[in-house]
Amino acid sequence: MNLLAELRSRLHRALETFTDAPDSFVEMLKPTADGKFGDFQANCAMPLAKQHKQMPRDLALALIAKLDVADLCEPPEIAGPGFINLKIKTERLAAETAALCRDERLGVVPVTTPRTYVVDYSSPNVAKPMHVGHLRSTVIGHALYRILKFLGHNVLSDNHVGDWGTQFGMIIYGYKNFRDDAAYQQAPVAELARLYRLVNQLSDYHELVAKLPGLLLQIPLKEQAVASARAAVSPTEKDSARVLKRAEQDLEASREEIKSAQKKIGEVESSPPLKALADAHPQIAELARKETAKLHAGDVENKRLWDEFVPQCLQALESVYQRFGVKFDLTLGESWYNPMLAGIVDELKRQHLAVTSNGATCVFIDGNDAPFIVQKADGAFTYATTDLATIRHRVENLRADASLYVVDSRQGEHFQLLFATARKMGYDKTEFRHVSFGTVLGEDRRPFKTRSGDTVGLESLLDEAVANARKIVDENSPHLSDADRGRIAELVGIGAIIYVDLHHNRDSDYVFNWEKMLATTGDTATYIQYAYARVCGILRKGEVDAVALRQGQHAILLSTPQERVLALQLNRFGQAVAEVAVDYRPNLLTQYLFETANVFAQFYGSCNVLKESDEALRTSRLLLCDATARVLKQGLDLLGIGVADQM
Repeated sequence: MNLLAELRSRLHRALETFTDAPDSFVEMLKPTADGKFGDFQANCAMPLAKQHKQMPRDLALALIAKLDVADLCEPPEIAGPGFINLKIKTERLAAETAALCRDERLGVVPVTTPRTYVVDYSSPNVAKPMHVGHLRSTVIGHALYRILKFLGHNVLSDNHVGDWGTQFGMIIYGYKNFRDDAAYQQAPVAELARLYRLVNQLSDYHELVAKLPGLLLQIPLKEQAVASARAAVSPTEKDSARVLKRAEQDLEASREEIKSAQKKIGEVESSPPLKALADAHPQIAELARKETAKLHAGDVENKRLWDEFVPQCLQALESVYQRFGVKFDLTLGESWYNPMLAGIVDELKRQHLAVTSNGATCVFIDGNDAPFIVQKADGAFTYATTDLATIRHRVENLRADASLYVVDSRQGEHFQLLFATARKMGYDKTEFRHVSFGTVLGEDRRPFKTRSGDTVGLESLLDEAVANARKIVDENSPHLSDADRGRIAELVGIGAIIYVDLHHNRDSDYVFNWEKMLATTGDTATYIQYAYARVCGILRKGEVDAVALRQGQHAILLSTPQERVLALQLNRFGQAVAEVAVDYRPNLLTQYLFETANVFAQFYGSCNVLKESDEALRTSRLLLCDATARVLKQGLDLLGIGVADQM
C-alpha cells in the first residue's frame, strides 16, 4: 500500500468539511524527517485556520475529529501551533510489510486509469557520433519510460533522430570532395564523422574571418560603456550597479567570443593542409546547403548516398544504446515526416494561424516577440514544421494523451512556441511537456570537454567508466573470476554514469567527477549496488531459499526501532515511484534508494539476522532483507541500472 496516498485520500475527505478546494491542503501531508514527530505530518491546519478565523490548534482538533484513520494510525497528535502528527500502527505496518514481501510488485499498485505516453528522448543527429551532450536526454528519458510503464501506463519511446537536416548536406559535400576511400571502406561511420567535422570547421573558418573585424570594433565601444557605467555608480542607486554589471558581462562575453573566434581561425591558418582546403573552398557553407536542398528535392545521387550512409550511422548509434540497455519502440526520424510538411503549412494557412513575414511563413504567439517560422523565404521547411507534423502523428495516429520531450533547457523557447501553436491547431486535449535538463560540466565548470577541447564522445566515456570500475572491482573482489569481474565492471561503470546523472535535479547543471561517481560510499550507484550484493550475500550464507521464504505465511515482527524504520521505508517504495511521475523527476527515486540502503545498513548493524536464535524473529528479519534486496534491484532497474549478486 502507498501509505502516503492512502492517508492523503482520507485527509481529503476530512477537508471537504472545511474547504471547497482541499487538493492544495492535502499536499501539505508529508512524511516526517524526524521519527519523534510520527511517520507523517500535516501542517494544513495553519492556513485553514486563517480562512476560518480560528486558532490553528482548534481547527486541527476539529479536523482530526473528521479524519477516519483509526484502522491505520495511532490516535493523531497535535504538536506546536497545529501540526497534525500521524503514526502508523505497528501491527498494521507489520501486516502491510508482510504483504509487500509476498507481492511481486513490492506494493506498487498499477494506475487505475492508464494514459498513453510518447516519450521522445536521445534524438541524436545520425551523421555524428553520440557525445556527452546526449547523455542526459538518453538516461532521463529511458528512466521515465521504464517508470511510467511500471506504473501501468501505455508508453511508447520514440528516438526522433536527425537524419534529414543540414548535417547531411555537409557530409555529402565532404564525401564528394574530401573523402579517404580506404578509411571509408575500413570504418565508414568514423570517416563520415571526420568529413562532417572538416566541412563544419572550414565553414566556421570563413564565417569567423568575415565576422571577426566587426567583433573587434565592438570592444572599444563596450569598454567605453563600462567606463561610463562605472562613473555613474551611486551607493544610493541600486539600478546603477546593475547597469555596470550588465555592461561588464557584455564586455566579457564579447572578449570570450573574440578569443574563441581567434582560436578557431588559428587552428586552420596554422595548418597548411587545412588552409589550402579553406582557400580552395571559399563558398563551402553555401555549397553544403545546396547539397541539402538537392537531397530534399529528390536528387538521385544525393538520395543514393543518403540511403547508403543512414543505416551505417544508425548501427553505430545502436551499439551505444545496447550498452545502456536502451531499446526504442519507434525510431521515426525527420525524414519520415518530410512528406507531411507541406500539408502542415497549408493547414496553418487555412486556419489563418500563419502569416508571411519577410518572405517566411510564420506563426506569431501572443507574448513572444520571436515568430515560429514554419517555412523559410527560400521555401525550406524547419524543425518547427517537422515537430508540428510529429505532434499530429502522435495525437491522431498514436492516440497520445501525453507527449514528453526530454531535451535540454536551451530549447525552452522553441517548445513554448511549438506547444502554443499545436494548441491553436486544435491539439489542446493532449499534455505536451518539455522535460528540460541542465548541462554536464567539467571540473572547470564549463561544458565537459576533452583536454584538446573536443566534446567528449559518449562511447569513450562509457569505456573509461568501465575501465575505472574494473580497478575497483579487481581490488575489492579478487575471489571472483576474470569474466565475472569484467561483467560486474560493466554494470558498475555504466550504472555509475547513469546514476550520477539521474540523482541530480534534472534542471541543474552538474560537475562530472570520476572519483565521486564510482565511490563505494555516499550517494552513488556503486554504494547501492554493493548494498544489494551484501543482502544477497546474507541470504546465500544462510542458504536461504528466497522464493520459498516469500511463499510462506510468515509474520513480520517489528521488535526494534530499526526494524520498524526499515519496514516503513520499504512501504514508501510505491510512493517514491509514483512521485517521479508527478513532475517527471527521476532524482526522487535515486534519493529513495540511497536512503533505503542507509536504513538497511542501520538495521543490519543493530539486529542479528543469521545468528538470531528466535526462529520466528530470524525469519522475519530474513524477509526484511529479501524485500530490501528486491526493492533496491527493482528501483535500480527502473532507472536502467543493473545489479550483481556478488561484488
